[in-house]
Amino acid sequence: MKLQIRLLGTVELRVDDKVIAPGAAKRRAVLAALALEANRAVSLPRMADMVWAACPPASAVANLRSHVAALRRTLGGRLIAHRNAYELRLATHELDVTEFHRLADEGRALLAAADPASAVATLTAALAQWGGPSGEGLPRGTALDSWWTGLDEQRLQVFEELAEARLAVGDHGQLLSELRRHLAGHPLRERAWGQLMLALYRCGDVSAALTVYQDARAVLEEQLGIEPGDELVALHRAVLDRASELAHTPAPAPVTTASVTFPSPQASAARVPPAGPIGAAGWVVPRELPADLVTFVGRERETTKVVTALRGAAPITVVITGPPGSGKTALAVRAAHAVAAEFPDGQVFVDLDKRTSVNPGEVLARVLRALGVAPADVPEDVDERAGWFRSLVADRRLLLVVDGVTRSAQVRALLPAGPGPALVVVGQRRLGSLDGVRHVTLRSLAAIGARELLEALVDRGRLAVDPAAMGELVRLCAGSVLALRVAGTRLAAYPAMSVAALVAQLGDGRERLDLLDYEDLSVRRSLDSVVAAVRAEDEVAGRLLVLLGAAPDALLQPERVTRQLGISSARLRRTLDGLADAHLVQPDESGGCRLPALVREYAAELAAASTVAAHPRDWKARRPVGCLMGRGDLSGPGPIGSHGDSPTSVRAGS
Repeated sequence: MKLQIRLLGTVELRVDDKVIAPGAAKRRAVLAALALEANRAVSLPRMADMVWAACPPASAVANLRSHVAALRRTLGGRLIAHRNAYELRLATHELDVTEFHRLADEGRALLAAADPASAVATLTAALAQWGGPSGEGLPRGTALDSWWTGLDEQRLQVFEELAEARLAVGDHGQLLSELRRHLAGHPLRERAWGQLMLALYRCGDVSAALTVYQDARAVLEEQLGIEPGDELVALHRAVLDRASELAHTPAPAPVTTASVTFPSPQASAARVPPAGPIGAAGWVVPRELPADLVTFVGRERETTKVVTALRGAAPITVVITGPPGSGKTALAVRAAHAVAAEFPDGQVFVDLDKRTSVNPGEVLARVLRALGVAPADVPEDVDERAGWFRSLVADRRLLLVVDGVTRSAQVRALLPAGPGPALVVVGQRRLGSLDGVRHVTLRSLAAIGARELLEALVDRGRLAVDPAAMGELVRLCAGSVLALRVAGTRLAAYPAMSVAALVAQLGDGRERLDLLDYEDLSVRRSLDSVVAAVRAEDEVAGRLLVLLGAAPDALLQPERVTRQLGISSARLRRTLDGLADAHLVQPDESGGCRLPALVREYAAELAAASTVAAHPRDWKARRPVGCLMGRGDLSGPGPIGSHGDSPTSVRAGS
């Protein structure tokens, strides 16, 4: 007899591949009780506890014998009678529960043996045994409930073990939606929260990974009154630090017994001669500069500063900083094109913004590959990479442009050590610890420059129809080159849209960042990357932005803020200094500080998202003050602590 009993879902009995209806719910409960205790005798009293939720009736034994007799007509000699007990004899593969356990144990062993690909297949097969909640359709409140609870818990564990295996093979993108569904039904699973954070991080969405941690923390605090465990906290810290170990590392290729000789620095130097004609054997002449913007306007003075610096006495390093969306990259590219002919040994352009976690060694490896070093020849040791780089570029007229730098350490090894090479660094921060560099800081684009940029993107006659609307559009974009480009691109894409119509849409601050998003141009994404970088250096900075976003016009009271964040006054001052360095807050004339215009809307979104995460069921009743009340003039910076002599005002940098 070919037998199959399924308990992981609706109880089902198959004999010779035909589905047999076991009968009423209690008869199915008898079948389940015998199957779960397969190959062991189950006493009638114990079976009664598995069938009846309350105290079994006086007729329980007679009823059980009747149910067993009906099952025996189907199961034949598999169902054995003992004195006041019955036994169902099954092979392992005949019950889905035991097959699930076998496959789960095998998958765990494969995962422990560092064979995640095989573990994925085996654990997937284990979960395929399930067709719904275990014991579905059976009476509840019986002794079987402990079985069903244990099995459902094991199912969750196996799902998370499968998620771990899929993360190990690089399947993080496909895993996101499944993890979110899993957590929607089981929000207290810390392991799954961590897996979702890691999957998002590996997909390049650092900001979302950090938000997931805050969601997990809020849920655990609200439902259990506890903080996240050590593992989740450690993962959060690693994401903030953009730790290299979080990156996905593909499984190593099979080891072969071939003799491999690693090239020495001297051999590399021989391949890449320090002198000789351009394009000589071994020297790759990189031409990596992106295209210069045709519509580059309004930065003539800053461009002149950078070009003059690059033509100055060696060694040359220029650091370009400014607010998010101020046109730093466009300025660096314009200046690099202006002097490219003076660097005939090549121009290398490295964009760190497109990477989730970049350490100094990775930057050096990227530059070495651009200079012709084969990937297999790049040394493992970071100091050795730096030495090779200095040897390769010594006395060569090479221009390096590194965009998206978040900390000085990423580019310190690239600082020119002598005449020949030049370095342009584009970063959100001043990077003050870099020695001997020339700083060029961009400010918000002035009104005249903003008008010139819009006129370069949109027909002048169309803009001139409504000068007042044109002025209001400039004001709403708040001097952000990126915002102006998006606005101009929108108008150019929709010829029927008037400037006044776009201004009316942008006038609602709650939707401004949605409108300042067009194809690959996005003010919100620009701010995402800046805030993620700041959070990576200082977790308190993100939490402070949430507080500021909840009520951007309110006076920031240091004592209250330090109490809410659980930090000291000195720590608060340091965090405010860091935010100011990243151009996310601005010191004002009174000694306080304020949020720049578009940062206000972004911080308000952070506050709203934090409120929703903390109170998912009643978020509408608890929206931040800044979202419920009028925020006044949203086009200009709002004061924070602007009462000047007030002892409670925060003074950035004090």
